[in-house]
Amino acid sequence: MSTALVDPMASVRAYLAAEKSNNTRRAYGADWADFTAWADTVNLNSMPAEPATVARYLAQLADGGKKASTIQRRVAAIRAAHKAAGHEPPTNAEGVKATMRGIRRRLGARPTRKAPATAEVLAKILEKLPTTLAGLRDRALLLIGFAAALRRSELVDLEVNDIERRSRGIVLQIRGSKTDQEGKGELIPVPNGRELRPVDALDAWLGAGGITQGAIFRNVDRHGRVGSAALSDRAVADIVKRAIASCGLDAKLFSGHSMRAGFITSSLDRKVDLFKIMKISRHVKVDTLKVYDRRESGFDDHAGGEFL
Repeated sequence: MSTALVDPMASVRAYLAAEKSNNTRRAYGADWADFTAWADTVNLNSMPAEPATVARYLAQLADGGKKASTIQRRVAAIRAAHKAAGHEPPTNAEGVKATMRGIRRRLGARPTRKAPATAEVLAKILEKLPTTLAGLRDRALLLIGFAAALRRSELVDLEVNDIERRSRGIVLQIRGSKTDQEGKGELIPVPNGRELRPVDALDAWLGAGGITQGAIFRNVDRHGRVGSAALSDRAVADIVKRAIASCGLDAKLFSGHSMRAGFITSSLDRKVDLFKIMKISRHVKVDTLKVYDRRESGFDDHAGGEFL
């Protein structure tokens, strides 16, 4: 093959792309597409973009009702696109930074936290799940997501070969995650359990679905046929919301992240050691773990409890 036909930067771009997780790349791609589409409508350059252009875009997002967290992600996407193209990111300019500070101050930077699907909530949900093939899948998905404190992306990436059988349960190999950007892999033990029995639920789904290799959690069509491709993370969120609604709770308060938050909250509620929880949740910092603490423990031993 003639080397003249080979793009000398193709390999470089591939490694630059691999720096971010699949979910991050997808999010950045959508954010960058939004910025470039907006720039086209106002006849301004998106690459390289002027700081004033970016500041104007961010202000319009804020005026249009976007959350501060969403706008901050757009900033990150614009920065990443410019760095990958070899341009000085316009987001480094003080004018853009000041605009973003003003947006956070005006809109508030406190994120909206979804309700945790605790062990108690999960038990109610499981009572309402049907015994259909889709119901078996949903039971397994909810329980494995809870028991291993998994993110949606980690759930849908699970494959049969990621399961290692042990006498007291299974060990799941997480091949890539938010906290494992280099893809070294992480091992999460899931006990057989006595109450919720997540391993039994997983085995029931794998057996009923005839799944012996490939993706664990897949689509089931209305005729009861099991697909071959993995569910999307959006589908996981829909399954959670549908299951929540079936037991009479407000589905808007929950998300695909609720099982992970529920495991952490349930553990904290039972006074489990923080470092034991962090082994399962894979949090590096205690402060980050505390974000998931949705207990009402602030009312316990309240200073005014005896006289208010």
